Amino acid sequence: MSAYTGVAETYLTKLSAMLATIDRKQIDDAIGVVADAWQQGRQIITLGNGGSSMTALHFITDWNKSVFMYGGGKPFRGRSLVDNMGLVMAYGNDISFEDIFIEQLKNILQPGDLVLAISGSGNSENVVRAVQYANDNGAVTLGLCGYRGGKLKELAQHVVWADIDDMQLAEDIHAIFGHMVMQKLCKQI
Repeated sequence: MSAYTGVAETYLTKLSAMLATIDRKQIDDAIGVVADAWQQGRQIITLGNGGSSMTALHFITDWNKSVFMYGGGKPFRGRSLVDNMGLVMAYGNDISFEDIFIEQLKNILQPGDLVLAISGSGNSENVVRAVQYANDNGAVTLGLCGYRGGKLKELAQHVVWADIDDMQLAEDIHAIFGHMVMQKLCKQI
């Protein structure tokens, strides 16, 4: 018997339990928020730290390419605040890491744009500051969080909350959300 026997069963059982309890209306509403921004020609701006930064990039990669190609040819104006490492590090070094996203938003945000912020804990200071700035400047905000939801759950206008104390399972839910958006906007659902 391998030392790894049962690992997949344990993880997938926990993921299945999480999927069974996730608020489907919350997810459907959040998909509508992204779809509305796209239909209105607004920017969809993603951000996050660590694994959540990779999720933010994954969303924009999938959505920019696939939604445009398979969603009827309507441009998808997606961008991520984590893809220019030089810019992120310049703001982090010259101002503060807590302001790496808010400083970028000051340059690009227009009223009505969607700011999609991802934080497993919901308490990443740079994410929270960006959402507050977006709220204060006429943007629509969508927060993806886990654990208890943190400040992000309270601050974002729309939320997808993975109510679980497990970062990887919360990140799995966030990734699944991105795939649902892509399939819906590409008219596959």
